[in-house]
Amino acid sequence: MFKIPFKFCLFVTFIASSCKTSAPPAQVEQTASALVEIGNEKFSLEEYQESYNKNKFASDSGKALTPEDYLPLYTDLKIKVLQAKEEGRDTTSDYKEEINSYRDQLAKNHLVDKVQVDKLTEEAYNRLKHELRASHILIKVSEDASPADTLEAYRAATVLRGRLEEGSDFGDMAAKFSKDPQARVTKGDLGYFTAFQTLYPFETAAYSMPVGKISQPVRTKSGYHIIKVTDKRTNRGMVQIAHIMVQADTSATAAKKEAAKLRINEAYAKLQSGSEWASVVEAYSDDKQSSKNNGLLPMFGTGQMVPEIEETAFGLTKINSYSKPVLTMYGWHILKLVDKKSLEPYSVMAPALSKKVVTDSRGKALEQFNAKRLREKYAVQEFADQWNAVAILGDSTIITGKWDYMRAVSNDWAGSVLFKIDQSSYTALSFLEYVKRKQQPRSKDASPSIVFRRYYNEFITESLSNYEKEHLEETSPAFRSLMNEIREGVLLSQVMEENVWQRSLSDSVGQKNLYDRYKDKYKFPERALGTMVSAPDTQTLNAVVKTLAVSPYKLERKAKELLFPVNVTEISKEQSGILSDLYIVMEKNPDYIVEIAGYRSADETEATSANRIRNVIKYLNAQNIPILRIIEKDYGSFRQSAESERNHRVSFQFYSSSRKDVERVYNSETGGSVMIDDGYFSKEKLAANGFKWQTGTQNSTGNNLVFWIDVKKIEPARGKTFAEARGSVINDFQKELEKQWVSGLQQKFPVKVNATELEKIKR
Repeated sequence: MFKIPFKFCLFVTFIASSCKTSAPPAQVEQTASALVEIGNEKFSLEEYQESYNKNKFASDSGKALTPEDYLPLYTDLKIKVLQAKEEGRDTTSDYKEEINSYRDQLAKNHLVDKVQVDKLTEEAYNRLKHELRASHILIKVSEDASPADTLEAYRAATVLRGRLEEGSDFGDMAAKFSKDPQARVTKGDLGYFTAFQTLYPFETAAYSMPVGKISQPVRTKSGYHIIKVTDKRTNRGMVQIAHIMVQADTSATAAKKEAAKLRINEAYAKLQSGSEWASVVEAYSDDKQSSKNNGLLPMFGTGQMVPEIEETAFGLTKINSYSKPVLTMYGWHILKLVDKKSLEPYSVMAPALSKKVVTDSRGKALEQFNAKRLREKYAVQEFADQWNAVAILGDSTIITGKWDYMRAVSNDWAGSVLFKIDQSSYTALSFLEYVKRKQQPRSKDASPSIVFRRYYNEFITESLSNYEKEHLEETSPAFRSLMNEIREGVLLSQVMEENVWQRSLSDSVGQKNLYDRYKDKYKFPERALGTMVSAPDTQTLNAVVKTLAVSPYKLERKAKELLFPVNVTEISKEQSGILSDLYIVMEKNPDYIVEIAGYRSADETEATSANRIRNVIKYLNAQNIPILRIIEKDYGSFRQSAESERNHRVSFQFYSSSRKDVERVYNSETGGSVMIDDGYFSKEKLAANGFKWQTGTQNSTGNNLVFWIDVKKIEPARGKTFAEARGSVINDFQKELEKQWVSGLQQKFPVKVNATELEKIKR
């Protein structure tokens, strides 16, 4: 593949793009102050060592370059960057904006305390190994409440705990005193949960307690909790189910509830008598979202579904087995087990968990640790008198989120310094603007002075974080090195694009001349033209091959039918929703063709089925689905169904002109193990898959897969035409242009090397 212009690249990429460029031997000369001197620029031994360590494998051989071998690559890069600077590219606003954008992105990674994130990640994984069942009593108090209100809530929690220790029933006390809205019904029982499913302080307290013990008051943003862990078990992992749901929530009438029960029992009887799961889902399930995919629900674990669903799902042991009807607050369900997974190893889960610990309630703990770290790292000098003057502005409007500091006051807030970080001053005005920008409504029992002080502490932390970000180059050698690479990378990209890449793409005469000079280089080997299919088993393979026999290819995919009342042909509102889903499928899959089949019962007029088809087509045409993507089939009163209501239907069958669509549809069922390859194959590729070098169809097996190939013809080796070789020609043309350009730059920027210092480079 030939190179194309790019906007962002790191130093390794720079070297790789230049590693085949020939360069004349560098002039060797002793200098006292630098390892390498290029033009008026000097580069130290340390700079070269760092670059060499990162890029000594930047060659096609895969072997490490010697310091001497790497030198031409290094100097060529520096020469190109010097040329870019001489042209003033590093002074443009676009360049500066691009560099600042990269800096902001990279700074985020360097400002994260990875040690703490890793610690919380490992802690979370260890907790995930177990599931707890606990009850709690909540004494509500805002995290921004006054000290007096907070103390009152704490004392109330302590008194309650004392009564529990004396023998009072936890459930009765929870129902009577807890401010959890569900407590009267649940008696404080939270059911089973694991890491990430409760607030972090609550979780930490629960996982620190033995079963049966009662905790000290635990503070969260909701208030104080008294916790009792009632059970602890090994994590049951994750489960995936499909379901059939007949809706009948708790507010439904008795008649509706009874009708729902009869309907779910009817669905269960259909399954018991051998009906396919998909057809029963389509006919009975009220869950419109999941029924589009045979009732499939996302994989879930403990604490993520209502208890009845969880217990039934985890109680199923055999894949594709299904449950008896289960009643929940939403209605009746039949569950089918699709997959079960135990807790994955830490190495697999760590990346996702590390993202989660930053965004869930653990993030607050990370923020607090970071604030403490920053306070210890930088000298913060606060001025109490200035703060006291500002603090009186925190009135009751701060609770409603409508606070404003713009009032008739004599203070010069822009000249009032609240604190300093090293030598940088932060004024009261900047803090007041911060509060106005960040404020949001708080709990009614919040204290304005506490809220205002909280904003002040957050402002100091944010200022410290910004200060650290601004000074990263000074405090982090790794960040400084990376930013230097990026600056050089952007400049290199610009000059390479102008002098090499764009010229190689636009100069068709130069391309043709190079092709004519080296025509013997561009050749096709002997190759076979055909189609190869791989599948997990012979049954699937035969089905795919059969599908590919006739184009357009019939897909194992259908849309939901439209069922019409007798003699009705107009599209109803509910049917418009079904057609909307059909349109979305057609829109997302541009190679799809849909067959629209109309049916009527014997007692309907002959035109009825045709009119139903016509109205469906009219709908699709209005959505810009052209008639060329539609096949009409009017079956009239033929093919009568045993289910009388289906004799007044319009059904849909998808076809496609793309073999990749066939592959995707089969992979939705086989998990990605079907592959269809069209085109040319080398002798080595066929041999590797167990095929003979001959035309016609063949079958083979290997690597737990079965293969089929249809070789249409075998072409002898031949030279490529210019059009066929153009990609390779452009790539070679780029190398030639770069070599010519660098040769001129080397004359402009002479290179001097301290050979003695070069010998000190560690390989």
